[in-house]
Amino acid sequence: MTAELRFLWARINANYWFYPALFAIIGMLLAITMIWIDVRGFAQPLVEADWFVAARPEGSLTILSVMAGSMIGVAATVFSITIAAVAYASGNYGPRLLTNFMEDRGNQFSLATLIGTFVYALMVMRAVRVAEETAGPAGAGFVPQASLVVAYLLMALCVAVLVYFLHHIPSSIRINIVLEGIGHRLLRTIRDIYPEEDSYCEPEPSRGGEPLHAWTEGYVQLIDFAELESTAREQDCVLSLRVRTGDFVHRGLALVDVEGVPPEAIESQIRKSFTFGPVRTPEQDPQFLIDELTEIALRALSPGINDPFTAINALHWLGAATSEIARRDLRRNVCKDKTKDCPVLPCADNFEHFARRGFGGIRSAAATSPIAAQVMLDVLENAATPINDRGRRWTLREQGRLLGDQARLVLDGPDLALVEERLSAFERFFAPLSEP
Repeated sequence: MTAELRFLWARINANYWFYPALFAIIGMLLAITMIWIDVRGFAQPLVEADWFVAARPEGSLTILSVMAGSMIGVAATVFSITIAAVAYASGNYGPRLLTNFMEDRGNQFSLATLIGTFVYALMVMRAVRVAEETAGPAGAGFVPQASLVVAYLLMALCVAVLVYFLHHIPSSIRINIVLEGIGHRLLRTIRDIYPEEDSYCEPEPSRGGEPLHAWTEGYVQLIDFAELESTAREQDCVLSLRVRTGDFVHRGLALVDVEGVPPEAIESQIRKSFTFGPVRTPEQDPQFLIDELTEIALRALSPGINDPFTAINALHWLGAATSEIARRDLRRNVCKDKTKDCPVLPCADNFEHFARRGFGGIRSAAATSPIAAQVMLDVLENAATPINDRGRRWTLREQGRLLGDQARLVLDGPDLALVEERLSAFERFFAPLSEP
């Protein structure tokens, strides 16, 4: 599957219209199936049961019309509440978090269930016939009894979904829950991209070659490494990527270094492996999630908000992610068979790159808050504790020393004394470490 199709499928699953449309089709097919069962008489044993009370045409029409009207009304309310929650979260936590809420399966399935039930009720209501519309005995009509029973069950399901939704929305916009979702997703992404643990190897450098330049503008949203591997093996060449997912490119910027064949000979094939767009996405891009944690921390530490405890929560998750990266082999093998002679080399992102992206981005803001600065030093210590590689521990130590230098520029008096005291303990923790 090309990068465009894979990315299209990922984006379809992240839109509000997909699951409501899918459930509407399912509701229509379910209604057609149940009506067919009623028309063929397969539900007659149910109607003849002693405990079953059959509905009359007028009553069933009333029930179904009330159900359809209430479901579409509740669906509109659910959509309005969702949009209000999304607007609140993106305005307070950062616009990049809009993607997280758009991908929330709880919101998508809640709206989809209501829409699907609405369509089902309309379809079944169309099959009900009063006495005047049938050719049977006087007073007779047609009511799809089994279909009506299913409608009752769907109505009960919608009530349960509404109760769940009313709990889910306020819970999902709590900052601790938002940070937990970002943090867990970041950890899963790191483990997927760098599966080898306890192997402190840095990524392989580029093999060089002739550059193939970008042909359009936008963010790299997805890279189809399987397609690149197929192209490289077919043409007997090596492809060294100069960009990563999430980078912005424009015409004339080097995209891939090609060794072995002229870049023009495989340009059309390589084009199929890249998807560009106006926004970054979390697909294949751990830096996007690191940037989300950084953005939340920076907003929380801004003078207008001044919420260091939210920044502390973001630092904790960033520390967990940094420690996870530090324990992994960063030689990313993107080939299917994981052979050592993989002809596709991703952009080389070493551990220092990730540390600077996260802690380096927060450093200036954390230095202005004594409590945030002390917690950042704690986080750096905790991140370094399970790491056995001297070079990567040294990288974390440097982030703490740079934080101390920054704090001395913006703090004074007792606040600076507190940070200096914690910095001394930080240096003692790393005392056995000499520069690699």
